[in-house]
Amino acid sequence: MTEINRVLLLLKNMVYESTSPQETVRFAKYYRKKGLDVMVVLWGPMGVLLGKKDKSGAQAYDKSVNECIDMGVRFKCCDLACSMMGICNYDLIEGIEIVESYEVAEMFLEYQKDGQLIISL
Repeated sequence: MTEINRVLLLLKNMVYESTSPQETVRFAKYYRKKGLDVMVVLWGPMGVLLGKKDKSGAQAYDKSVNECIDMGVRFKCCDLACSMMGICNYDLIEGIEIVESYEVAEMFLEYQKDGQLIISL
């Protein structure tokens, strides 16, 4: 059995009234504190909104995302979803990287092949 040492968290829906964004950052912090390598992929037109800086709304997500980044959690945003939402690099919280959609597809294969943990929220 493969030991879990990496976690891929997927956020596709950024709905302020939903718990998915909160769960994503909480899971990321939890697994990082356990010493795991954590990657968060923001994809889909609504998922990439978590990475947009200076959002307004009921939740203060920028602070939580920055805390994750400071802990070593890596964030990737799908370029296709970003382009659909009109989001560019300078619109994102510092430390979040835009990647090609095929790179997201490759991550799915890589994590699955290695028997690592993949969670979609």
